Amino acid sequence: MRTARTAFVAITLVAAAVLSGCTANDDLAAQYREGTGQGYISGDGAYTVIAEADRGEPITFEGEVESGDTVSSDDYRGDVLVVNFWYAGCPPCRLEAPDLEALAQQFAPDGVSFLGVNISDQAPTALSFAKEFGVTYPSILDINDGSVRLAFAGQVAPNAVPTTLVLDQQGRVAARIAGLVSEPSVLRSMITDVLAEDS
Repeated sequence: MRTARTAFVAITLVAAAVLSGCTANDDLAAQYREGTGQGYISGDGAYTVIAEADRGEPITFEGEVESGDTVSSDDYRGDVLVVNFWYAGCPPCRLEAPDLEALAQQFAPDGVSFLGVNISDQAPTALSFAKEFGVTYPSILDINDGSVRLAFAGQVAPNAVPTTLVLDQQGRVAARIAGLVSEPSVLRSMITDVLAEDS
């Protein structure tokens, strides 16, 4: 009986260790335990810059924006394109929206385009968000099949919400910010550096 009890305790301890190991790196589980209730994996603002020689293939995507028009990656070839993954109920998305719009206005004369990818909302909610925060660039509503997110998944996946990517003139991912754009100067430098490549 004592041997059986000892074996049971040992098995229980091993199982607990295994289970704790499985969840130790689970960001969503950690957020749940902390009681944030945010329901998404938020990035830490870490950024990645990819040298020209190390970039993957051009990203190809297509989707419908809030107005009902269809846009595709072909519409932006030859331009630097900033792609921001967001949704209206995401607190960091709301915080960074004015900064993204300011950068969109700043770089518009240089031929830089901005495009949102809304991962959750219907058109009325997305349009209301744009009006509230003064966002003038369109957003693809990627809520049915997630095809735009999938298009990026093989290279620099937008796992966090928000995620902001800078694509070069060929449509390749050149830089990523995973999480809130807390320092607009970082994104500004990324855009400036990719613009300089073309010249």
